[in-house]
Amino acid sequence: MKKEILSGNEAIARGAYEAGCRVACAYPGTPSTEILENTVNYKEIDSSWAPNEKVALEVAIGASFGGGRALCTMKHVGVNVAADPLFTLSYTGVGGGLVLVTADDPEMHSSQNEQDNRNYAKFAKVPMLEPADSQECKEFTRLAFELSEQYDTPVMLRTTTRISHSKSIVTLGERLSGLAEPKLIRNAAKLVMLPGNARVRHPLVEERIEKMSEAGATMAINRVELRDTSIGIITSGVCYQYVREAIPDASTLKLGMVHPLPKALIREFAAQVDKLYVVEELDPFIEEQVRAMGIAVTGKELISLCGELTPGRIRTAFGLQPPPAAPGEKLPGRPPNMCPGCPHRGVFFALNQLKAYVTGDIGCYTLGFMPPLSSMDTCICMGASIGMATGVGKVVSTEEKKKVVAVIGDSTFLHTGINGLMDMVYNNSPSTVVILDNRITAMTGRQDNPASGFTLMDAPSHRIDFPLLCKSLGVKHIRVINPFDLEQTKNVLREEMDRPETSVVITDKPCVLVKREGVFQKGPVYTVEVEKCTGCRACLKIGCPAIEWRPAGDGGKKGKAFIDPLLCTGCDVCRQLCKFEAIGSAK
Repeated sequence: MKKEILSGNEAIARGAYEAGCRVACAYPGTPSTEILENTVNYKEIDSSWAPNEKVALEVAIGASFGGGRALCTMKHVGVNVAADPLFTLSYTGVGGGLVLVTADDPEMHSSQNEQDNRNYAKFAKVPMLEPADSQECKEFTRLAFELSEQYDTPVMLRTTTRISHSKSIVTLGERLSGLAEPKLIRNAAKLVMLPGNARVRHPLVEERIEKMSEAGATMAINRVELRDTSIGIITSGVCYQYVREAIPDASTLKLGMVHPLPKALIREFAAQVDKLYVVEELDPFIEEQVRAMGIAVTGKELISLCGELTPGRIRTAFGLQPPPAAPGEKLPGRPPNMCPGCPHRGVFFALNQLKAYVTGDIGCYTLGFMPPLSSMDTCICMGASIGMATGVGKVVSTEEKKKVVAVIGDSTFLHTGINGLMDMVYNNSPSTVVILDNRITAMTGRQDNPASGFTLMDAPSHRIDFPLLCKSLGVKHIRVINPFDLEQTKNVLREEMDRPETSVVITDKPCVLVKREGVFQKGPVYTVEVEKCTGCRACLKIGCPAIEWRPAGDGGKKGKAFIDPLLCTGCDVCRQLCKFEAIGSAK
């Protein structure tokens, strides 16, 4: 049988293919993004980006109700957006199997919070599987579709950043054949969740969870590994790998299904060991349920509630000597930064000069918070910037209202920003909204969205017209600017901030990393004329990675700026900052 080295995300995509999945839908979000970027390679799966996670799940639900197997993927905070349909889907059940992947992010490598989405499975009363390597990612995805149809339920598959992105050997299988052909089947009593129907469905949900808990005791994905019985550890997912490395002699109960828990198997394991522990990342999810069963267990007394675990942290928690750290070369810090030529840079430079109070949003433009731009004051969740600007304006003085500016990216605006702008117009909020249209979902890896003009399948599609969309919402004052023109950008922002009505400013320059040819046009490379450079450092105020500072070296004179020709994109922003005309096109 063919074997490949796959990441967890690649393996989930492969598992969906082998399971006979017909539809895959998602909103991109690290660490889940690559799943859909790989399902698109299987022509049998109709893969698409949705404007947000709620829509993605609703598309998957529709495919499931039509009789096809469907996959929906998102990062952990995306489940917050998709929770509304998820909780009711638990009542309706499915047609074709439906699997929802939640990719959690302990340690917050690329996220604004560290929530533990195992709680969602318990809250929504749906089963959740948690793989521990890429092979299990593939196999658990296949199993999830089977369990979904067997128990008439959506099934959640939880990964974490380490499982999503680490690679291991996977044995490939063939695509499942013989599944029933999708067709329309009317069953309103099951699928129309009016109160009368929902009351009938709720007891079935509770019964289903009990049955799955009982079945979990004999499922192969939940297994007891007896070694030294003085220590027994219940664990799951990547933590299983850490435990095996850190305490190889300990007995383990490896849970592949973390909800519902296999209570009979847990009792059996607890009776076989002298001291019982739970090792899990983030919340005491398993620990609390084991305690509720009346079983003595140790967990968060030793293991932190915050951040990722590692083999070293586990050894330390158990009072064991951690292995000596490998000597490492001291590397300079590399804080995140906007790319050279990023169209967002000029906007944040202007907002800083105007001393705006910026309600920010989720995207690579959140880096506007970082010095030297230092032009973002809030950031909560996707689409929140506009609503927050409205709220701030309701409580501050008339003069301070003029300082409030909401900044949001194109993909984020389409995700959940439109309603905020609609509310702003409806309730006559005198705030300014800046839509940073760089024609791509940049932060998660340059995925297409409804404003890019192409689908995930690379098919040409309608491109959202932002000025027309804003006009349809009732915005009367709409300005489109070139963010590389610093004077225009600053003047337009100042005028709209002074306006006592809702206004929208739209930037119209693409991301420098757009993959599609012809979208981004590189300008002439710039250079610094050393003779004219006075060492005033004005060009450093935009924080462009292409601009370096080179000390004079003699200890007495100022240094000089230098522009790396390999990084410069010719955006022209730095030239506009130099009062001494020391920056110009390279000859």
